[in-house]
Amino acid sequence: MNKDANSPTAATMPLSAQMQRGDLFTGKCPSREVLTHVTSRWGVLILVALLGGTYRFSDLRRKVNGVSERMLAQTLQWLEADGFVLRKSYPVVPPHVEYSLTPLGLEVGNKVEALADWIEESLPQIMEARRLVAEA
Repeated sequence: MNKDANSPTAATMPLSAQMQRGDLFTGKCPSREVLTHVTSRWGVLILVALLGGTYRFSDLRRKVNGVSERMLAQTLQWLEADGFVLRKSYPVVPPHVEYSLTPLGLEVGNKVEALADWIEESLPQIMEARRLVAEA
């Protein structure tokens, strides 16, 4: 968090510039926790999955193959608390809960999707680099 968070310059300063100033690197910067939620393995996959629309918990769990029920619930709670995910519960039996992205969630989802796309496109080069390191 910027030391002078009320200044218009700090509010509009891009993250990369803030990182150069060292704010993100301070131990108590609240953006670290948000960064952890968004860039965790499950955070990225859930955000990208929810770009496709609204999902029920079980549908989302099937879409994000490999995530445990506990991790899915925990990650959804973090993303909801950060303002990225909207949880809508319907008063029916059995319970019906749907998850979708908020406008802020759409923004961050598009950003992590771009990173995921870059990784997929660069995977051959990444795998080759891994192979070269393993051989050395």
